[in-house]
Amino acid sequence: MANPWSWPDGAKLALSIVVNVEEGSEYSIADGDPLPEPVDELGVTLKKPVRMHGNESNYRYGIEEGADRILALLDEHHVRATWTAAALALERAPRLAQAIRQRGDEVCSHGWRWVHQFRLSEAEEREFIRKAVTSIEASVGQRPLGWLSRYLHTAHTRRLLQEEGFLYHMDDYSADTPFWAPVEGSTSPMAILPYALDSNDMKMWVAPAYTPDLWLKYAIDSFEQLLAEGRNDRYVGRPRMMSLGLHLRIVGRPGRIGAFRRFLEHVSAAEGVWVTTRRDIAEHFVRQVPAPAA
Repeated sequence: MANPWSWPDGAKLALSIVVNVEEGSEYSIADGDPLPEPVDELGVTLKKPVRMHGNESNYRYGIEEGADRILALLDEHHVRATWTAAALALERAPRLAQAIRQRGDEVCSHGWRWVHQFRLSEAEEREFIRKAVTSIEASVGQRPLGWLSRYLHTAHTRRLLQEEGFLYHMDDYSADTPFWAPVEGSTSPMAILPYALDSNDMKMWVAPAYTPDLWLKYAIDSFEQLLAEGRNDRYVGRPRMMSLGLHLRIVGRPGRIGAFRRFLEHVSAAEGVWVTTRRDIAEHFVRQVPAPAA
C-alpha cells in the first residue's frame, strides 16, 4: 500500500460532530433577498417576495434555545466539535460566538451567509470567501481553515480556497476517509474531508416521517459499522471517519435533543474512538499522507 496510515493512539474511528450555524444568515426579504428562505420545517416554499416572519422565528429558535441545549451536551460529554458557521450568523449571535471561543472548538466557514455561491463570478466568490474569513476571525479569534458551501459551489471554489489559505474542503460525499483531490486550475491537490448527508439531522426537516428515534438508530448503526470496519484488517490504510451533521434549530428542539444525548452516551461507552474537530483530522491526515504529485 502506497501510504498506510492510521489515527492517533491506535484509534479505530475518528468521529466528527459538525454543528451547523446558519440561523440569521439565511435568505430573507429583510436582508434584501428577492425571496424568503425556502427551507422550512413545514415544507412551505413561497414563490413571491413575501416576508415569512414565522420561518424567521423558527430559525431564531436555534440561536435563542437550541444552541444552549447542544452546548450543554457537548460540555457534559467533553466533546470538541466543529461549528460550520455562516459568518453573518455568528456576527448576529455574539453569545454563541463567545461560547465557541471559550470551548476552544473549531469554526469551519459555511460561507459569508447561508446562501448559494454558485451564482457568483470568480471575483465575487473570492470576496465572499474573504469576507467570511475576516468576519469569523473577528467573532471567535481564529480564522477558519475549512470550508463547507451551501451544497452548490463553482469550478473555481477549491482553487480560491487554496489561494486564500484554507487547509481542507468539505463539499464531498464520496468516501469515509480523508483524501487528496486535484484542483482545477491548480498544480496542487487539496485535502478533502468528506461530509455525510445521510446521517444529517436536516433529514428530520425534509422528511417529516423521519422521527428522532429513526435518526438515532441510523446514526448508531453508522457509527457501529464504521467502528467495526476500523477494527478490520481490510481497512488498514483507509482509517474510518464518521461525520454527524447537526443544526441548532433542528436537533436543538426539546423533542429531538434527547436523540443526540443518547448518541453521545453510546459513543462514550465505545473504545477506540477519536472524537475531535475536522481541523485536527485534516492536520493529522496531511502529516501522515504526503500530497501526491500533480
